[in-house]
Amino acid sequence: CWTVRPALAQFGQAGPPPKPSGAVPRTSDGHPDLSGVWWPGRDIPVQTLRVGTSRAATEPRPGSFQSLYKPEAMAKWKSLSDKDDPALRCIPVAFGTSNVSVWGLGFIGQIVQTPKFVVMLTETYQGFKLIPVDGRPHRDDVAPSYRGDSVGRWDGDTLVVDTTNFTDDNWIYAEGNVSFHSEAFHVVERYRRTAANLLEVDATLEDPQVLTAPYKVPTQTLQLAPFDQIMELTCANVD
Repeated sequence: CWTVRPALAQFGQAGPPPKPSGAVPRTSDGHPDLSGVWWPGRDIPVQTLRVGTSRAATEPRPGSFQSLYKPEAMAKWKSLSDKDDPALRCIPVAFGTSNVSVWGLGFIGQIVQTPKFVVMLTETYQGFKLIPVDGRPHRDDVAPSYRGDSVGRWDGDTLVVDTTNFTDDNWIYAEGNVSFHSEAFHVVERYRRTAANLLEVDATLEDPQVLTAPYKVPTQTLQLAPFDQIMELTCANVD
């Protein structure tokens, strides 16, 4: 099994910020068109994941998602390590290893926008989200899932995506970053295309069963890739 490890702190935010280029494209109904392949603007080094290594930290990093764990959740966090990562069993993350949900475990995703749906395709582990933007409510006829159930709405030029109905079988992040959650996990994301080449994403993660307060994800700036299709990057368990 292998993984991609970011060389940047909270990947994509190191170095000078990308410069806006070009006007924001719009669809026939007037909304910003979020369609495109979005990436960090550079290739990422691939390293072998070492499983079973000891975790040096005995307390979560200040300001992290895990720093908000309730006492009982903190005790569970201290009992787990990288060998317990569900991603090693080809299970996708609930959010995103680099704090970008459309990237999932990796660093590239594709958005396809129609008048009724915004479709988010994740290259790593071939995940997807179908986000209706026609006013319908969350579904009540589907079981909890790894990526949850999403509905969207437009707030001016910002797409707001509300995601609920998660299973608790996966983690928020991968790569040995212990980050379990409960079935009460709830994500609200805000997508703004600020230029033809830039997509800004904010997110808030809530989980009243294991967190003392909502976690505000640092704002992420995605860049339009110089290619228009993602590839197949699947996972297979090998004995």
